[in-house]
Amino acid sequence: MTVRRIADALAYLIPRHHSVVKYREEIMIDANGTCLCGAVTWEAKIDPEKIAICHCTQCQVNGSSAFQWAAIINMRDLSLTGSSPKRFVKTAESGNQREINFCENCGTTIFGGNVENDETVTLRLGGCAQRDVLAPKFEIWCDSAQSWSRGVSGGPKVEKQDGIVTE
Repeated sequence: MTVRRIADALAYLIPRHHSVVKYREEIMIDANGTCLCGAVTWEAKIDPEKIAICHCTQCQVNGSSAFQWAAIINMRDLSLTGSSPKRFVKTAESGNQREINFCENCGTTIFGGNVENDETVTLRLGGCAQRDVLAPKFEIWCDSAQSWSRGVSGGPKVEKQDGIVTE
């Protein structure tokens, strides 16, 4: 078993790590998306190497699914082009205050992030027009994963929020 750190992609999740995520425009994908009712629309630049599946129980409940599929992006790379989403704050399993931004009409989650680090967010990809080319590269909170959903990405897996990845 190979163990390594993926600090760039997970830095926003782990408060003790404050590494700078490098902005690499040459590999960014221009993406756009919407909520289910079309009221909240967005445009974003997405690094295809920072697409994750989150298995935490809060993502399972919020997404009414076994996991959430999201891009980890800098907030400066996200432009909300429709109605403003509503904000909900909750304490996550990690103990961090997490915010979820969603359409107040249809309830679709648009993005979320740590309250104390508002520079980096997780953009939910279900409503993304380019979702077919945004395959997940790694999985987080795998200790909360449903037994049948482990290994969906085929990439590294983080069991908890320590940043240690097993392959």
